[in-house]
Amino acid sequence: MKDKFYQYIQDLQESITSKLQEIDGKAKFQEDIWERPEGGGGRTRVIENGNVFEKGGVNISAVHGKLPDTMQKMFKVGEADFFACGLSLVLHPKNPMVPTVHANWRYFEMYDENKNIINQWFGGGQDLTPYYLFDEDAKHFHQTCKTACDKHNAEFYPKYKARCDEYFYNAHRNEGRGVGGLFFDYCKASEDMTMDNWYNFVTEVGNSFLEAYVPIVEKRKELPYTDEQRKWQEIRRGRYVEFNLVHDKGTLFGLKTNGRIESILMSLPPHVQWVYNHHPEAGSEEERLINILQNPIDWVAP
Repeated sequence: MKDKFYQYIQDLQESITSKLQEIDGKAKFQEDIWERPEGGGGRTRVIENGNVFEKGGVNISAVHGKLPDTMQKMFKVGEADFFACGLSLVLHPKNPMVPTVHANWRYFEMYDENKNIINQWFGGGQDLTPYYLFDEDAKHFHQTCKTACDKHNAEFYPKYKARCDEYFYNAHRNEGRGVGGLFFDYCKASEDMTMDNWYNFVTEVGNSFLEAYVPIVEKRKELPYTDEQRKWQEIRRGRYVEFNLVHDKGTLFGLKTNGRIESILMSLPPHVQWVYNHHPEAGSEEERLINILQNPIDWVAP
């Protein structure tokens, strides 16, 4: 399974970066091949200062070795070896009318002293973070997620949409990071779902990413915006940074397993503001966004 999924994310990285370069029309992805001293490595691709994308990364990695002490405590196991691979992407567009997007699809194995698999699971998802909320964009993104889920189980979309709202939540701000999407983790074999079934589901979601995001970018990338709207984007980006550095488990896992720092922190935007005690104007589009982030809604019928 690990070889099969790693090949999949290599191919997916290629298709996503090719399409994003085409949309941007100026910037190209810079590629770095890196190795992890304890075992494994990855292929980082970063785009910067483009016509559309101010900064973004589409990264894959496959790492293995001894499970660090901190991760042993997290998984409640003793000494063990592990293998983990995945694709992680974050895109920060220049125009504040175009939302930031994040996605991740990953696979994990754990082994005993005889190299037998003692645990394995899939995880992942994709979520949207707008700065100016166009309802039709949120509905399109969620409908694409739901369509991918429904091909495998009608219960997946409402279940994983709710988990996304719960996970991508800045508890210290009492607001969501964005308008959500899907989040699933520890997807293991059961009576209802084999590991092959989970592979088919996760790759279905991965294959839906461009369909979910590209039409939104194409529709909004040429819209005019003001300096004040750009300032609002940078303030909201600050909330994005707060979540990634305070709450995100993927960031923590990368740091605890001696991952490549540049690849882990590529999710951080280049221009950010923290304005003291900032509140949007009453009745504004900015305030409307905050109200929805504090009270997640159902964008499509379950």
